[in-house]
This record gives sequence, structure tokens and C-alpha cells, in this order.
Amino acid sequence: MTAELRRTPINGVFELLAKPFADHRGAFLNAFRAQELAFMSSWGDRCIAQVNLSRTEALGTIRGLHLQAAPHSEAKLVRCLRGRVWDVAVDLRQDSATYGQWHGVELSPEQGNALLIPEGCAHGFQVLEPGSELLYLHSGAWVQEAETGLRWDDPQLAIAWPLPSGELSERDRGLPLLSAT
Repeated sequence: MTAELRRTPINGVFELLAKPFADHRGAFLNAFRAQELAFMSSWGDRCIAQVNLSRTEALGTIRGLHLQAAPHSEAKLVRCLRGRVWDVAVDLRQDSATYGQWHGVELSPEQGNALLIPEGCAHGFQVLEPGSELLYLHSGAWVQEAETGLRWDDPQLAIAWPLPSGELSERDRGLPLLSAT
């Protein structure tokens, strides 16, 4: 195996660590191997239903906290392809021992890491370098009516964003607090 899975304090949220192969030509990273993640019981038998790319230009921009509600819940594997981001998962599974808790990790191409976020957890990130790009693998298709989320600055969550908040979308400004869900 070329990847290692690091457990986080939130059940089902893992940091995937992979070492890029580098030589005089550049570098190569195997970004996803279903058999490795299935063997490690993290991705399991989920399919990849959707792949998304995002680029965020402005330093400090926050996107999220987003998820899709049941029955359209989805797992995500998020990897940074360019720049650096502070990536956050928030446990919103009512029956979870870590309900309402968050975990953050810096993602960058140099580290070759990714964050695996299971169904029922919200996801968001803050840009630590302008022009940061993310690759998302989703286990389910996007369903507009199932879109939901939480406010990035919810005092109950108290997420320790590394930079002052930058740009936010109108949608993200209008997301509810955890206490209102």
C-alpha cells in the first residue's frame, strides 16, 4: 500500500496520507485507489458518482459548511491540487458521540494528503494561499433540494479558522446555526 489512513477525533473522518513520487521530471501522486480505501474500511464499497474541481482566488475566503441531507447524503474525499487550504469536517450525525464537533487539517499538494468526510458530516474550507484548487470525489450525485449546511462562524461550533474571514457567498452567509437545525 502507498497510502496511510490517519484517524481523527470524529468517527469516520480520516486524513489520507500519501507520498508523492518525485524525480527530476516532476512528481506523481496516486490520488485515489478504491482497493486501498476499501481494504482500510474507510471508503468501503461506495462508488464515485461525481468529481468536482474548485478554485478560490482570494486569501482567507471561506466556503461552507455544506452537506446534502438524507436520503441524498454523500461521502467526500477532498484533496488540494494547488495552494493550501484549512479543510474542516463537522459531525452532524444526531446519533454520533462526536455530534457538533469539528476537525480541521491543512491540505496541500506538497503534503499529498486528503480528507475523507463521511455521510452526515458538513464540509468547509478556508483558503491559505490565493488561487487554491481542490478536487472532490463524491459518493452521491448532487441534488439541489438536498443542499443544506451550517454557518461557518457558529459560536456553538467555535471553529478555529486560521485567518480572519475573507470573502463569503450570500448562500453561506445565510446558512443556519447548529441550534436552529
